[in-house]
Amino acid sequence: IVLDPVNLPVIQNALTKGGKNWIGGNCTVSCMLMGVGALYKAGLVDWMTSMTYQAASGGGAQHMRELLTQFGTLNAEVRSLLDDPKSAILEIDRKVLHKQQNLSAAEMANFGAPLGGSLIPWIDKDLGDGMSKEEWKAGAETNKILGQGAGFGTAATPVDGFCVRIGAMRCHSQALTFKLRKDVPLADIEAMIAADNEWVRVVPNTREATVKDLTPVSVTGTMGIPVGRIRKLAMGPEYVGAFTVGDQLLWGAAEPLRRMLRILLEA
Repeated sequence: IVLDPVNLPVIQNALTKGGKNWIGGNCTVSCMLMGVGALYKAGLVDWMTSMTYQAASGGGAQHMRELLTQFGTLNAEVRSLLDDPKSAILEIDRKVLHKQQNLSAAEMANFGAPLGGSLIPWIDKDLGDGMSKEEWKAGAETNKILGQGAGFGTAATPVDGFCVRIGAMRCHSQALTFKLRKDVPLADIEAMIAADNEWVRVVPNTREATVKDLTPVSVTGTMGIPVGRIRKLAMGPEYVGAFTVGDQLLWGAAEPLRRMLRILLEA
């Protein structure tokens, strides 16, 4: 699995051994590692959980259209009430909920449930053990990209969590919790992340900076991978939280493969 800003040594090793298969990784995993891969490369991560907030575009163009259509349908249902400043918000809410609960099968053909004004806490296939395939990929592909785990004869880093589809158009966002192998000063963690590659950027953990720079609206269409909300957690000094956003149609899809093609042409 190729993501050269993170795993160039793994790619080079595979090239040396005559590797022929070069595969783009899961979009959420790729964006996550572009943001916080420095902690893994430094051997600091004991385990990590990821709670994702994944955009409609992760499902494809028709899913994006369906989301917008649902929003339009809900707006049309209460447009006259919205135009009346004296209308009661509880009446608006009641009508919106009734419409959400009565969308036709055609209006939910892609997601299988209302997403406009809601969320769907399941992405991809049911593996039959309580885990979705998208959630399984978090651990499997993180370790494979890093060149560790059973296939490499080394221990894997446990990575697990929940994947949630939200009503954003583009960008996958993730709330991350790390258990580090030792207590590392917050300033050192931020410095490591910021220096890892030219696309990652540490966002100061303030309200103003967060709402300005750490949202899908601010990141969509850019190569930047902002990482913010970095702080120590109440469980202990080795526990660190962070939040990151990435345009999964770029680093999560086309860009790693485009860069791999260049590596092959220059090899």
